[in-house]
Amino acid sequence: MHCLGLMSGTSADGVDAVLASFDGPSQRPQWSLLHHHHQPYPLQLQQQVVAAGQGEPMPAAVWLQLAEAITEVQAAAARACDPDAQAELIGCHGQTVWHRPPAQGAAGASWQMLQAPLLAHLLQRPVVHNFRAADLVLGGQGAPLVPRADAALLGRTQGWRALLNLGGIANLTLIPPGSGGDRHTAVLGWDCGPANSLIDLGMRHFTNGAQPFDKGGAMAAQGRADEGWIQRWLQEDYFQLTPPKSTGRESFGQDDLNRRLLQLGGASAADAIATLTAFPAAVVAQDLEHLRQRRGVAPIELITAGGGSQNPVLIDELRRRCRGLQLDESSRLGVPTAAREALVFALLAWWHHKGHPGNVPAVTGARREAVLGVQVNPA
Repeated sequence: MHCLGLMSGTSADGVDAVLASFDGPSQRPQWSLLHHHHQPYPLQLQQQVVAAGQGEPMPAAVWLQLAEAITEVQAAAARACDPDAQAELIGCHGQTVWHRPPAQGAAGASWQMLQAPLLAHLLQRPVVHNFRAADLVLGGQGAPLVPRADAALLGRTQGWRALLNLGGIANLTLIPPGSGGDRHTAVLGWDCGPANSLIDLGMRHFTNGAQPFDKGGAMAAQGRADEGWIQRWLQEDYFQLTPPKSTGRESFGQDDLNRRLLQLGGASAADAIATLTAFPAAVVAQDLEHLRQRRGVAPIELITAGGGSQNPVLIDELRRRCRGLQLDESSRLGVPTAAREALVFALLAWWHHKGHPGNVPAVTGARREAVLGVQVNPA
């Protein structure tokens, strides 16, 4: 079956679309990636998405226009990726504008902005969306949703395999080994914290909006990270939580950047960006050390994906801080770094069609497994 996956992440840089085919057993499908396309958001739309994700008040009319604009870019990405309309089913994550994990007995909630009936109408194919809802009503975090799909797409190796997505937020998937005592252990995963979100906002701050991200880590390479503040930041509450845990721009957005820049006390632009670049690597290294201490799990390799995997300064920081791990890109395993999450949502749509669960209770904290997503058909 041909499925199209659409993913627009916390970085709010646009929509990744993947056309893929799936066959065989649900848990370990035979798959092939047929095409990948990135559709950038227009600058004004990107700015609105970032503002919405940081809680900026907007009139109802603007929210409506924002939902329509996001949906139209999703449709454009789908058409560019699949011009011959081969996909029988579309899996669309939508654009996250707010995420509230469960806390102190209160249920979690998450808003992925999309007008799914409009998207189904524009593409004249069924659309599966709202993937987080079922996990949330079962008491889960609703995120991350990639771990089960990662395990199905990439398979196992001799030891624990860690996959690190470096989007706006960094999240980890831990896939158990194919043999040995841990082979029956559940897939693990969680949101580590910020990856590109603070770096990108920092670049906009220091360049007056001229540079939306640190291309090639050029500015970070000119600076020196403040290790003292990094070590202090690592002690903050979120980074001490045990999984399940999830987060987003509502926690690591402009207000958080302003606080950290104030703490850095007038650091140069290069030093501040270097510190914000080293910080995610330090968070990941600490999370992996906590995992080793609490569960005795130590991965033998760390596979990176997402936009941050193209930042050599961030990758060098990971290599330096995560000693003993073989570091590589997901492209080596046949999944282009920029296509991984869109491929996941193509698979989640196929799993919805097959009635196969997509969440992992050990990851999200949900009471049980669930088939994810809601399907809408063209009008």
